[in-house]
Amino acid sequence: MNPVKVGIIGCGVIGSRHLSIATKAPHIELVAAADLIEKNRQRAAERFTPPKLYTTGEALLNDDEIEAVVLAFPTQHRTEMALRAFDKGKHVLIEKPIAMNAAEVRQLIAARGELTSACCSSRKRFTESARIATEIITSGKLGELRTVYCRAIFSAKEIPETPRPAWRLIKALNGGGILVNWGCYDIDYLLGITGWQLKPKTVFAQTWTVPPVFEPHIAPGSDAETHYAALIRCEDGTLISMERGEYTTADSHDDWRIIGSEGSLALNMDIRYPEKVIYNETTTEHGVDTEYLSPEFIEAFRNRTGGETRHETPLADFAAAIREHRQPMTSLEQALIVQKITDAIYASAESGTSVDIE
Repeated sequence: MNPVKVGIIGCGVIGSRHLSIATKAPHIELVAAADLIEKNRQRAAERFTPPKLYTTGEALLNDDEIEAVVLAFPTQHRTEMALRAFDKGKHVLIEKPIAMNAAEVRQLIAARGELTSACCSSRKRFTESARIATEIITSGKLGELRTVYCRAIFSAKEIPETPRPAWRLIKALNGGGILVNWGCYDIDYLLGITGWQLKPKTVFAQTWTVPPVFEPHIAPGSDAETHYAALIRCEDGTLISMERGEYTTADSHDDWRIIGSEGSLALNMDIRYPEKVIYNETTTEHGVDTEYLSPEFIEAFRNRTGGETRHETPLADFAAAIREHRQPMTSLEQALIVQKITDAIYASAESGTSVDIE
């Protein structure tokens, strides 16, 4: 396929990852990068040598050579920039979280037209373990889904020597805290590996800010949550349970389980290899037989699907989707579902009551 000519707005930590991918993927041509901060522009020029370097995103959008843009800067400004990009006829890949709220996502969908757009909340579903888990679940091997569960806790480490970035835990800049920083991955992953078949209906949730003992670990003025827990009831009765925390007083641990009427899976969102996925197969005679996926099962999967996935990142998949005229891994419509759940979690935590998802 002809390489997609890409411009990347935002050359910080996550923008640098996109720049690296754009310089290596054969179906992407890096045309330009932009950043308001001179230090970021200089670092991008030294590491990735983009042919063009702009001081503003608006200037990059005015470059007619660019077909598609990546928005890799704080959430509060992304929707406005995405709308401008659509108006210029450019495809848009948006970093996670997709927006500040569901109303902004609806604006994006209305403005997109025939262009391709995606969200990077899909990042954790490009592993082979996620692909094979998706096949097991969507093929019906687990029967009717009952509970979809994740719990990921990060304990606090030593007090950092350098200041933490303010945007991560300030609502006005990022739309929230760990729920939008990591929870969007959690929701996207769980809905994605279950084939987007679940229809979330009601949420009951709670959020907490950083414990007083760890306040010196985060940026002054931080007001967003560092810990959330949510129960989500779906239309068919499936219950999604999610909890994630950082700067916590607990030891670090994580657990991911999909339990159905005929079997279950135990896995981790961050594992890449299906050999570490536990498949609990059941029979009336022998009960639950717990084992890691067998080499034969994995080999059969690879034979059916042609081996490893062709695209291992949201940017690589996004560029391919443009040329192949298909939906990317997480479309704006799917990102809207993630954002609706996120908004409902915040609303439930604030009200102390269950909240219906639109």
